[in-house]
Amino acid sequence: MRPRSGSSRSSARPWAGGSVPWLYLAPALVVLGGLLVYPVCQLGLISLLEYTQAQVSGGEPTSFRGLGNYRALFRDEQFWRVLLATVLFAAACVVCTLAVGCALAVLLTRVRALPRLVLMLAALGAWATPAVTGSTVWLLLFDPDFGPVNRVLGLGGHSWTYGRYSAFLLVLLEVVWCSFPFVMVTVYAGIRAVPSEVLEAAALDGASQWRIWRSVLAPMLRPILAIVTIQSVIWDFKVFTQIYVMTNGGGIAGQNLVLNVYAYQRAFASSEYSLGSAIGVVMLLILLAVTLGYLRLLRGQGEKL
Repeated sequence: MRPRSGSSRSSARPWAGGSVPWLYLAPALVVLGGLLVYPVCQLGLISLLEYTQAQVSGGEPTSFRGLGNYRALFRDEQFWRVLLATVLFAAACVVCTLAVGCALAVLLTRVRALPRLVLMLAALGAWATPAVTGSTVWLLLFDPDFGPVNRVLGLGGHSWTYGRYSAFLLVLLEVVWCSFPFVMVTVYAGIRAVPSEVLEAAALDGASQWRIWRSVLAPMLRPILAIVTIQSVIWDFKVFTQIYVMTNGGGIAGQNLVLNVYAYQRAFASSEYSLGSAIGVVMLLILLAVTLGYLRLLRGQGEKL
């Protein structure tokens, strides 16, 4: 007797719905395991050891310190100052990046094809520019002696990188400049997916552009905004190149240090690799906490991510 078609389909479901997706994902998981899991495990291991230049060169044996590196780190007043500066700087970068990216995404839906193409190409050019190159160009633009910005503003020989806050402001502008295209393109794609009838109905009801964005577009784009927000938090919290290049390694007396540059200094300039690794672990835990907290907040509001 021929088996019933229904029974054959039901017997195939466990395999089709269980193991086959994981087989397709296996190559990617192997690559991620090699590029992500292993380095993170090594980072955590080194943070628990006494690992300085003496151990690297083989002059002294490696010893297990447990949480000793973390205790030394948390007793360091400079670490807490740098952590606070990093959080405030990253928050400012995220807010400005989202504001500029979302505003330009809305603008793209209002202009004609040629201006839209020009704006997209300019934004993608900024996005594609390497961080070192972009930072160097911004330093030239704001150069105290030859920079065109000081000439236009009539500031003479004003040095933007001398003061702490002006240096952070200069780096913030460069970070926003190279980060907003991702937000702009992603949000623009989301806006184009919104039914035009919804926007037309809101306009007919007399809603302003700001009201349409706040009450119509933003709620519908919340999953997309969640993605660009999390990405921006991760990128801006880990800023290294812009700070290192534009403030010459962290500014005068370390006034413009952020955690990534601080970890680099402790690990490579001071040869305290275990302390640098401990800072890296702390950064990883902070980013995981922020990401999971934000996702939990969105799930509590009924969003499917």
